[in-house]
Amino acid sequence: MTHTLNTRASQRVSHLASAHSRMRRPFIAVAIGAVLAASAAAGAVFAPAALGAIPSEHALDEAADAADDGKIALVNAQSLNNVVAEVDFPMQTETTQVDLTDLKTDVKRLGRADQLTSEQVSELTAEVVLGTVIVQSETSELQDALTAAKAAEAARVKAEAERVAAEKAAKEAAEKKRRAAAALAAANTPEGAKAVARTMAAERYGWGEGEFSCLAKLWTKESGWNYQAYNSNGGATGIPQALPGSKMATAGADWRTNAATQIAWGLGYIDRAYGSPCAAWGHSQAVNWY
Repeated sequence: MTHTLNTRASQRVSHLASAHSRMRRPFIAVAIGAVLAASAAAGAVFAPAALGAIPSEHALDEAADAADDGKIALVNAQSLNNVVAEVDFPMQTETTQVDLTDLKTDVKRLGRADQLTSEQVSELTAEVVLGTVIVQSETSELQDALTAAKAAEAARVKAEAERVAAEKAAKEAAEKKRRAAAALAAANTPEGAKAVARTMAAERYGWGEGEFSCLAKLWTKESGWNYQAYNSNGGATGIPQALPGSKMATAGADWRTNAATQIAWGLGYIDRAYGSPCAAWGHSQAVNWY
């Protein structure tokens, strides 16, 4: 009978077991069992004197089955190898390809089993069975690594998208703040305040250039269109000279620093008290206040 422990297949099993290979224990057990079973089956048919004899039909059937399983394992592994070769992100594993060299060679040789001796068929069948399990195990491990790498890459892409979005939002917020500051600075100049008042008077109250002309004279007299104007004698404040200045808080909390807020309050006051800027200007000319 063939001494299985001396075959190349059994030596690989022994080596894998002693070196604590990366294969899972169940796979190793299956491989060892399959190798021993294949060798035992062949040995049961041929006596020691028959070594080198033509293999039996049973042995050839087992060889054909082993070769078919090996081909399937090779196709699956090669397909995965092709996929991994195309990835453009880190795999986070040292082994990025399943080694198919030995199994390809053995499967090809086993395809000509009818040209081999009984002993050769027995040993080669065991080799293919073991090689198939090894390739299947390594394929499974590589697939797991690919799945993990894809998840890691998806997380990285998501984090990068979120970072870019946050950066864009921050830039937009900064730009909005800059524009608001620029608009405020422009509105807080006398000419800027007049432009704001002209637009606001027309849009909110329908007052045209004639009324704006009266408004321009009125507030030039009162404050010179200076939003920081303050009358120390009575406490009148801002462009419209509100008394006290805190009245303007009804138009906005920034009434101390924003000419537009002061103008909004001042136009509302004129509308309620006089009906129009020209009426307010006439009253101011008559009694020196409005």
